Amino acid sequence: MPCARAGSGRAVALQVGRSGGGWTTVDHDRTDRKGRYVLAWRATKTGTKRVRVHFGGTRELGSARQLAGTTRIYRRAFVSWYGPGLYGQHLACGGTLSSGTLGVAHKSLPCGTKVTLHYKGHTVRVPVVDRGPYVAGREFDLTAATKQKLGFGSTGTVLSTR
Repeated sequence: MPCARAGSGRAVALQVGRSGGGWTTVDHDRTDRKGRYVLAWRATKTGTKRVRVHFGGTRELGSARQLAGTTRIYRRAFVSWYGPGLYGQHLACGGTLSSGTLGVAHKSLPCGTKVTLHYKGHTVRVPVVDRGPYVAGREFDLTAATKQKLGFGSTGTVLSTR
């Protein structure tokens, strides 16, 4: 995360928001003579995190905090899809499966839990609507509508926030 005109030798820290409030410093650096710096962080859990940069003060410059935004942390998940032969059937989490149902089936996540999936430049955030998959090694079954929104094939790996 380079920043111009930060001042030479200025302390810079990368901070990640904690779920209960507050911030945790995960990396720090000092600016070079051109005001540049490098910060990095390797997340240990999936989900969405707020991140900010904290600039330490100098004699000439006061300290400052700048929200850098939010970041999504993904992991790989092996998935498949289901739908056409099951349209009209009841979903484990309530409702009826149709061609327009957006969601995923998962064996243990609570019904309604939001899952963000990413595949080849497409991202979709959908709820858990059913139970499954019941094929070894697969973590999610995508509904046909979710599969279509992602541009996904039949079986493979997507990125998931859960």
